[in-house]
Amino acid sequence: MHDHRKLGRELGLFDTDPLIGAGLPYWLPDGAVVRHTLEEYIREAERRAGYRHVYSPVLGKRELYEISGHWAHYRDDMFPPMDLGGEQVVLRPSLCPHHAVIYRSRSHSYRELPLRLAELGGMYRSELSGVLGGLTRVRAIQLNDAHIFCTLEQVADEASAALELIRNAYAAMGIRPARYRLSLAGEGGKYVAAPEKWQRAAELLTEVLERSGLEYEAVEGEAAFYGPKIDVQVADGAGRESTLSTVQVDFHQPEQFDLHYIGADGAKHRPVMVHRSIIGSAERAVAHLIELHGGAFPAWLAPTQLVVLPISDAELPQAERLAQQCLELGLRAEVSAHGSLGARIRDARLVPYQAIIGAKEAAEDQVSLRLRDGQRLDPQPAAEALSQITDLVANRSTALWS
Repeated sequence: MHDHRKLGRELGLFDTDPLIGAGLPYWLPDGAVVRHTLEEYIREAERRAGYRHVYSPVLGKRELYEISGHWAHYRDDMFPPMDLGGEQVVLRPSLCPHHAVIYRSRSHSYRELPLRLAELGGMYRSELSGVLGGLTRVRAIQLNDAHIFCTLEQVADEASAALELIRNAYAAMGIRPARYRLSLAGEGGKYVAAPEKWQRAAELLTEVLERSGLEYEAVEGEAAFYGPKIDVQVADGAGRESTLSTVQVDFHQPEQFDLHYIGADGAKHRPVMVHRSIIGSAERAVAHLIELHGGAFPAWLAPTQLVVLPISDAELPQAERLAQQCLELGLRAEVSAHGSLGARIRDARLVPYQAIIGAKEAAEDQVSLRLRDGQRLDPQPAAEALSQITDLVANRSTALWS
């Protein structure tokens, strides 16, 4: 069982410092590569699925969150307001109010729906010091968030499509969900009072789960304050569950922000807001990946994808040329030339591909590949080896060789 807090520091992925503050980790270069690559994958998947990306500020007036309902139902998890020019502003605990305002800023026809707005944006939670740890419980969060504004008839299809994006992302990352949970309201929770809307939202999400053929468990008391949701649960090595991805149906905020679209009849109609997150927060996703893979990330996510190992100094020029070829192909590569070959191989044990170059390989422009899983391949032309690796990485394959 791997602990991402220990392993992440040992591998130079992230760290913390009391001077910056508890629950505020910083990302080191290798960790930043993993996070950036994951974010780029998500952006590309969203673009292909018809999402349009936006940026919104991490601050908002207190009034914004009073309208959304966060101030009434979520205030204990928000940072205190700051006085600014006679107004009170707060660090946002969620992106959805900003996206509702972005939707409201322009008029919309039914022909534009569904309108899918996505953002990898920062948000902040006032977590207690006792629950903070590593990347899983932090105070500054980079959230993969999106909000789909659609008609009631489009909700089930949009929620189903969101689940498909989640499944595809998990396959690429090598993640297996522990279970799917239908999270409903419970007794005594801080929920908006709209029984009919809650029931309709729960019915829609149940329809989505039934249609997808996924086994799920309905659990009371785990809903968001504004509506029920589908939570995709993952488990660590000790069997402890956490929520990584969500799909939510929200009738509340469209009404609070008076959102509407013009229907085919020329009249105003209220859209439904579907909240969805493919990987949740970048912090929690990377924490889970560190523990799941023990730092041996799928090749497309690995900080270093290929290390070139010249057997002697005589092969160093060829090794450097090969590393440069990798960089030109978009692969992350480096040369390891100091120390015994055995020690260098051990040091690079988490790197997916090790390209060994001896005198014969250098003379014939070949490489002898060692794969992270222990496979040793016969010498082959360097161009062919790089072409194969490039294709596997581009396709986000979890396989090291085909």
